[in-house]
Amino acid sequence: MSKLPATANDNLHAELRALITTSRQRLAAAVNAELTRLYWTVGERLRTEVLGGADRAKYGDQLIQRVGEQLAQEFGRGFEAKNLRRMVQFAQTFPQPEIVATLSRQLSWSHFVNLIPLKTEQARQFYASQAAANTWSVRELRHQIDRKAFERTELASLQADAPIHTASNNASSHSPALVFKDPYFLDFLGLRQGHDEADLETAILRQLEAFILELGRGFAFVERQKRMVIDGDDFYLDLLFYHRRLRRLVAIELKLGRFKAAHKGQMELYLKWLDKHERQPGEEAPIGLILCAESSREQVELLEMHKDGITVAEYWTELPPKAELEQQLHQALLEARERLAQRGVLLEDKNEH
Repeated sequence: MSKLPATANDNLHAELRALITTSRQRLAAAVNAELTRLYWTVGERLRTEVLGGADRAKYGDQLIQRVGEQLAQEFGRGFEAKNLRRMVQFAQTFPQPEIVATLSRQLSWSHFVNLIPLKTEQARQFYASQAAANTWSVRELRHQIDRKAFERTELASLQADAPIHTASNNASSHSPALVFKDPYFLDFLGLRQGHDEADLETAILRQLEAFILELGRGFAFVERQKRMVIDGDDFYLDLLFYHRRLRRLVAIELKLGRFKAAHKGQMELYLKWLDKHERQPGEEAPIGLILCAESSREQVELLEMHKDGITVAEYWTELPPKAELEQQLHQALLEARERLAQRGVLLEDKNEH
């Protein structure tokens, strides 16, 4: 009996291993989706039948407690009263079963558990769509929520007169309006007082992986100090990235102080040069991000920089306490919305975040 060649054996093993792994993944996804739909159905049933009327509210909690004890004995602790209450919250927070059915194919029950406490529907929509599109783990979703990704993305999107819910409804989650944030949290760089732009750039490159995570999914580093020769003079762009899903080059300039109107002309020049010399067939026009220690929001709005594909954002090398951070972002959002309202940009949603 001839011996099977090692290569053939290895190839067969690899093929069968891939089949088994893929099948298990599909099975796990199907089970997760079915469990999530079950939890929603249980929550909806309890919501409508147990907590539906004012007179029932008096004994509804006791009834959930009793039913929870019975179900937990039969089906395990996952159906204890506290989890049944969470299922009710789930049905209340996500009242449309078709949306739940769609999201349950991409998000786990643990994802939904982290989405339920969010204060606004717009925030839940944002995190749910981003988690699904970017295949965020539960840990990454928590990280994004803790780092206020929704509020910071909305602040950046308001520069383009595109409130985040409008941008996400009218375009894909890969719209340029949803790519940038304001501010960027660069606390992981460990910079000390008195640093210059070279220190900032060096620290970013040293912590490139963390910086790309802060930028968001889809960014790929291309080059530092990109040299451009224009009229015989040398110009250098601080950082050049490429966004795979947008199919665009992204130019990033680092500024230590406040934003100045002159920064716009500099970035416009860089984007024009990149568009002429670096843009490849099938790519969209390059876009730019100017990172400043402090933004000049009125100047940014008057210059209408979004029309030239440029976003201005602050970077913070130190983060304030959580309550102060929330207050600062909340105040910045209120002011940005007010300025848009004064310019006649209609906002459908004026809920506080």
